[in-house]
Amino acid sequence: MTADRGRLPSRRPPCFPRLRSLWFCAGLLAALSATASAQWLPIKGVNFAPEPTENAGEFLIIEYDLDVPDLSPLSPAYVFLRYSRDGGAHWQLVPGHLLRGDGHDLVTRSGRRTIIWWGSDQLGLSAEGVDLKISVRALRLVRVPGGAFVAKLQPGGGFDTSKSRIEEATLPTFYVAQCETTVGMYADYLDEVGPNGRGWNRLMANPERGGIRRGAAGKYTVVAGREHHPINYVSWYEAQAFLDWCGLRLPTELEFLKAMRGGLYLDGDESRRLRNPQPERKYPWGDDAPDAGAFWRCNCDVADRNRSPQLAAVGSFSKFNSPYGACDLAGNVAEWTLDWYATSYHNGIDGYRMIRGGSYMDPPAGCDAIAGASQLPVKRGSITGFRGVRGN
Repeated sequence: MTADRGRLPSRRPPCFPRLRSLWFCAGLLAALSATASAQWLPIKGVNFAPEPTENAGEFLIIEYDLDVPDLSPLSPAYVFLRYSRDGGAHWQLVPGHLLRGDGHDLVTRSGRRTIIWWGSDQLGLSAEGVDLKISVRALRLVRVPGGAFVAKLQPGGGFDTSKSRIEEATLPTFYVAQCETTVGMYADYLDEVGPNGRGWNRLMANPERGGIRRGAAGKYTVVAGREHHPINYVSWYEAQAFLDWCGLRLPTELEFLKAMRGGLYLDGDESRRLRNPQPERKYPWGDDAPDAGAFWRCNCDVADRNRSPQLAAVGSFSKFNSPYGACDLAGNVAEWTLDWYATSYHNGIDGYRMIRGGSYMDPPAGCDAIAGASQLPVKRGSITGFRGVRGN
């Protein structure tokens, strides 16, 4: 859910006459947009106010309510702040290294949360004439513990004779978005950064395969029923720009593979208590074909399908998530990764990027843990989307 937004009073607010207090003045709450429920976690009651200190300068205290009872260290909320100095005309990400408190970054408990923004006065945020607004948003991540896993990755799609196959790899702990980035989330992003059309293209307006329309005033609306579908028709650069906006990045190929298969120990090499029963699984759920036993396990295309291939809402196949709870790592939209496609013949000069997971138009063999594709980063297609990653 898109966050409520508060407005900072000039200098000391009326309820801060001379006393240093932990009581907050209520900010001005903005109306929720039509795309508010599209995979943002529900944040309400955003209030903020400045607090002076004798030695460290002024800091900003931000409070909000996060109502997600099942948050945990294994499935936290990633919370990020954006701010505007001019009443909402232009927005910037608050760098994470400036923030402290129990409501910042990876949040593992529901309830009233607090963020402290140190050094806010150094940006002149409490100066006269500054119309400060703050936006708090959150999305669900899942934890992938550090350790070894079976990769069986063939660099360059198997065409690179200068590199050998990677049988096993080790990665540190990281967090991956539980779901693919949705149409509704991307529309919220466009409303902040794209009044001139940046990040949007006409293909996105397709009501059956896209779902975002651009109005004459530079505002974006989502076609009814498309809010929870994965965003597509995005280039590699547009996917990365969205993730820069919220402080995340694209996954590497190895991170994508580990999130799909799990480590040799699902609780990580430090614990080594939960051995992975299928470390070489073909799909997030195991080795069964996507349509085995008349159960659809992911959104892909098979010869006897009774309907034309089309996108599904994210999480539609949540009974068949990865070992860590990530949805749709196989099928629906193929996903951009951070990695270059490079071989001894190309050496990356073509600029291709790797895509993983297969799509709703791919056969089962195109959605397994080994299959990969490459694409020029400027290309946009109905079968390509993305999700974010945060390092530990």
